[in-house]
Amino acid sequence: MDKFYITTPIYYVNAAPHIGHTYTTIACDVVKRYKRMQGFDARLTTGTDEHGQKIERSAKKAGKSAQEFTDAIAAEFKQTWDNFQFGIDYFQRTTSTSHAAVVQDLYRRCKANGYIYKSSYTGYYSVVQEAFVQDAKEGDVDPETGQPLELVTEENCFFKLSAFTDRLIEFHESNPEFLQPETRRNEVLAFLKQEGGLKDLSISRTTIKWGIPVPDEPDHVFYVWFDALTTYMSAVAGTELWPADLHMIGKEIVRFHAIFWPAFLWAAELPLPGRIFAHGWLLFDNNKMSKSRGNIVRPEPIRQAMGADALRYYLLREIVFGSDGNFAYDAMVTRYNADLANGLGNLASRTLSMIHQYRGGVLKLRGGEQPLPIGGTISAAIEGYEKLDFSKALEAVWTLISAADKYIVEQTPWKLAKDAGAAEQLDTVLANVYDALRVVTVLAAPVLPESCARIWKLLGFATPVEDARMGGLEDAPAEETRTIPPVEPVFPRLDMKTTIDKLNDLEQAEAARQAVLLGKTVEAPPADEGTAIPLAPEITIDDFVKVDLRVGEVKFAERVKGADKLLHLKVDIGEPEPRTIVAGIALAYEPEKLVGRRVVIVANLAKRKLRGLESQGMIVAASLEGGKPVLAGFLEHVPIGARLK
Repeated sequence: MDKFYITTPIYYVNAAPHIGHTYTTIACDVVKRYKRMQGFDARLTTGTDEHGQKIERSAKKAGKSAQEFTDAIAAEFKQTWDNFQFGIDYFQRTTSTSHAAVVQDLYRRCKANGYIYKSSYTGYYSVVQEAFVQDAKEGDVDPETGQPLELVTEENCFFKLSAFTDRLIEFHESNPEFLQPETRRNEVLAFLKQEGGLKDLSISRTTIKWGIPVPDEPDHVFYVWFDALTTYMSAVAGTELWPADLHMIGKEIVRFHAIFWPAFLWAAELPLPGRIFAHGWLLFDNNKMSKSRGNIVRPEPIRQAMGADALRYYLLREIVFGSDGNFAYDAMVTRYNADLANGLGNLASRTLSMIHQYRGGVLKLRGGEQPLPIGGTISAAIEGYEKLDFSKALEAVWTLISAADKYIVEQTPWKLAKDAGAAEQLDTVLANVYDALRVVTVLAAPVLPESCARIWKLLGFATPVEDARMGGLEDAPAEETRTIPPVEPVFPRLDMKTTIDKLNDLEQAEAARQAVLLGKTVEAPPADEGTAIPLAPEITIDDFVKVDLRVGEVKFAERVKGADKLLHLKVDIGEPEPRTIVAGIALAYEPEKLVGRRVVIVANLAKRKLRGLESQGMIVAASLEGGKPVLAGFLEHVPIGARLK
């Protein structure tokens, strides 16, 4: 039996599992189930990334040791995946001794081949991003979080990433299937081809202690990606599963997997994974879900209120896998009622009830020509699964459900049952619909494992549905009789308001429970208006007049790619061309609603680069304690370019 090894990302333990983690894990679980039903020895790895300065600080804030903190969050991931009954074969933690041994072996291999050297580095460091920020200067803040950057000077071990620029370009151009979808591959190639090529990569730190020790370097611990990426190998050390056949990741970490990881493996003379697929983001109210935004949706309340299969189906049917997609409770309930309750659930109940009503629960199966489009459905569904186009696969399956419903209406079995001379015709109609339901159940099983297992038993099968094989699925069962057990509802209809109220209540309770787990304290209510806020140090009028504040009008606004909090603005202050300004107000303002708005900018602020854009000033806003920024404005009309004095 051929193996198929698939991995989720190695989830960072700065947060408990949310629906973004669950989305990726659902997709991996579906692929594993599908491959198993194709006859593969399919195995799935997931795990937790537990090292780094951010974890040290989060643990301290929670009043725990780093080990206690990571133990608690890793256990939370395990429990959540158990609740969803994911087919996890290997759960690897980066704090395990087995993982440390593989990381250290990878390092020794790279060093022996001349790809590791030691040097000192000074730069501004973002603790939240766990990365040095290039071209940063004194006073700059992290463009994502607004937190001050820290100036760090330390001795690091470096990996010669620069040596792999040309090889990576040639590899990605020659192997278009390696990184998908195509948009992600194009982004990586554009990054590789930028002027100057790749720069060498720091893979160790000396200013932190929470990490895996670097061999022969007593003051060094491994740093972030050299540690985390190696988990895919350490999880299956001692087996024949490496290399992975598929890494499933979110698009925000595509460079690490498509650039760093191949380079590490080449340097160590180890085989590369077969394929990387980077899916899009889940959006909530058209904004990316993130801990900093506070718009996280948690999976457990949905499982409790609607069942795991409801979430699996909604995410993979509603969203084209690879693209961003919006998540909304009302859309999920609507999709559940339309496709699961009224679609698959109704076909199962209708078909099996007719067999009981008209034939006493005993069905005569027969071979022969099938009038329903079973062959085309099987081909289209398999093609969708193979391409990781889950929405297309499910669309094909539901086309067969619709065809079966239409066939029932056209054949009117309720009339045939009253005609003594139509007994054979009725048997044929029931057998045809039963066979379509059999095919639907097998094809939908990777996405709806719990529900399809129940339907499979209701169809009278003694073996599990996951033991069915998609190869040969088109062949109808030979002539025989089958006894059908009593009918049970599979997808009861849900009331929209009742279900959403329940989801919201469970979400609030789960958010509070997770806050305790993470050691968070309840925030104090915001201060009343008029409460004194400490003033900045006194300045003179000479200091103030140095700041040139101008009135401008926003002519253009869009989100900065890859940055949650940043907007790219074009602001007219009466100059020949509008100014480019990068502002950290994306959490508070939709870009399209800013166009035409009068704002205040600091016009004589030194230019600086943020995310590749040169910002020519700073927009002025009130900074509310614990709240969102509020742009300065005017009650009366003020002309563009007017100076504030």
